[in-house]
Amino acid sequence: MVTINNVTKVFDKSFKAVDDLSLEIKENEIFGILGPNGSGKTTTLKMLTGVLSIDKGTIKINGIDVEQDPLSAKKIFGFVPDSPDVFLKLTGMEYLNFLANIYEVSKDDKEQRILDLANKFEMKDSLMSKIESYSHGMRQKIVVMGALLHNPSVWILDEPLTGLDPKSSHTLKQMMREHADRGNSVIFSTHVLEVAEKICDRIAIINRGKLLFCGTLDDLRNKLNDDQSLEEMFLEMVKDV
Repeated sequence: MVTINNVTKVFDKSFKAVDDLSLEIKENEIFGILGPNGSGKTTTLKMLTGVLSIDKGTIKINGIDVEQDPLSAKKIFGFVPDSPDVFLKLTGMEYLNFLANIYEVSKDDKEQRILDLANKFEMKDSLMSKIESYSHGMRQKIVVMGALLHNPSVWILDEPLTGLDPKSSHTLKQMMREHADRGNSVIFSTHVLEVAEKICDRIAIINRGKLLFCGTLDDLRNKLNDDQSLEEMFLEMVKDV
C-alpha cells in the first residue's frame, strides 16, 4: 500500500507543482494518475520515489516513510521514469547486471529474470549492444526490464507505454494486471486515456497540482451524472480549471 498524505511541492518559492495532495493506493490494484501536461503527475511520482524532496506532508510505501528511510523504501519499488535515456554508454546487459547488483539479486535469480524479461520484450539479441544504439522503444524496454528485475512489490511507472511497439505494450499491460492480481500495487501515469479506462481499477485526476477526483470509473460517472468515455469525462473535468 502507498499513502500520500497532504503532500506539497513548491518550485521557485511560490509555484505549487503539487498542492496538498492526498492519495491511497491499495494492494491488488492498478492505480492511474491522469492530468494535462504540467498538472503535477511526474512531480508526484518523483517525490514518491525520492527523486524530489517533499516540501510538506508524508509519503509511505508499505508503511516505510520515503524520506525517513529512503533506502528501505527504494528496495520495495521499481521505477520507470518519463525518459528512457539512461546509462547510454553501457550495454543492455551491463545495465541490467548493474541494477541487479544494486538490488542484491542473487546470481541465479538475476540470470533467470534477465532471460525471462528479455524473452517477453524480445530484447535477447540486443543485450550486448550499447543503449545509445537503441531506438527509443528499445530504450523504454530496457528501462522497464531494469525496474522489474528485482521483483518489487510496488511498480511506479511514468508513461511506461510511450514508444513501445504494440506487442510489447500488450505484454506490459498484461504484466501490470498479473502483478496487481498477485496482491501488489501498480501506479502509473498516462495520457492515453483509453488505456487507463481499460486497465485501471481506480484513477486520480489532478490539474495544477490539485486533486480533482479519485475513484473508479463508475464513481466518476456517478459524480458527473454521465455515461461518456473516460476521455470525454476527463476533458469535461479539466476544461474550466
